[in-house]
Amino acid sequence: MCLVKFVSAIITRALFILVSLAGVWRVTWVKKDPTYWFLTFLFLPLVVEMIITLKRRRGKDYKWFSPPIFLFLISIIPSIWFLELHQQEKASGPQCNKLDSWENVRRLVTLNETGNITNANFLKHIDQVFSAVCSNDWILALHQILLILVIVGKWLLPLGGGVTRDELSQLLLIFVGTAADILEFTSETLSDVKENSTQLVYIILAVWTWSMLQFPLHLAVVNSTPDPESEESTKEVSLLTRYSTDIWSIVEALFIQDGPFLVVRLTVMTYFNVFHQMLGFFAIKNFLVVILNLYRLVVICQNFRLSRANSNRQSAIP
Repeated sequence: MCLVKFVSAIITRALFILVSLAGVWRVTWVKKDPTYWFLTFLFLPLVVEMIITLKRRRGKDYKWFSPPIFLFLISIIPSIWFLELHQQEKASGPQCNKLDSWENVRRLVTLNETGNITNANFLKHIDQVFSAVCSNDWILALHQILLILVIVGKWLLPLGGGVTRDELSQLLLIFVGTAADILEFTSETLSDVKENSTQLVYIILAVWTWSMLQFPLHLAVVNSTPDPESEESTKEVSLLTRYSTDIWSIVEALFIQDGPFLVVRLTVMTYFNVFHQMLGFFAIKNFLVVILNLYRLVVICQNFRLSRANSNRQSAIP
């Protein structure tokens, strides 16, 4: 079992580095500037973390926080920023292949295919295939692979101390829903404003980066609340201690994901006069999530107040 955990920890971090390397390569290719290879220095903290974790914790992750996922985000997010800003400054050429159908994919793979395949021809063919893909599809693919790998990577990483498999399954399900919302936000919202405002592109990318911080944190699932039937009386337990997972879940929705997403979408609709059916739908969805989480917070506070009142009443009875 220790060997399996050891191998899983290495494979997961190797996948993180491989995808980050693909992002750096793409930045270097579109910028046509080899100095962007210096972005690979961002991989060093992930390598150092892997060595320390394998040596001291035998590959096990931590309970509340996942350093490999956090360092993976640090290594790949700058590359996505460069690609998005480059795409905003300079649109794709007119001749490119969108990966929006199987026919286009087959045409792309068989591009300039020759009968006699040599090493030189093969490398030339690969270069032509990469060059023919639209820049937007490259960026979207990196977003998708990033989100999928964060979920799969968390699944493959050995469990941290005190984390149960039930909590891990809940966390992974939350990650799937969160990833879908984040992907829709970046792909749709950026396409709405790229030609209107460079400043708003920076804001959207900043909000996207901020929302990605949910993945290294596990506070919304891992339970630290005391047993309600323990020797400690209810009145001695604070609201934050008793409902820590619920409150953190509310904080994530209000200040990390749905709250900022709602502000950006309302700005796009009101200030830039951009509106379409899906933008309106997801703005309403974000608004409902914010309102329902505020309602949930009120319910939690009321329940806590009632439980303390009942506890004080029972303790007053001789």
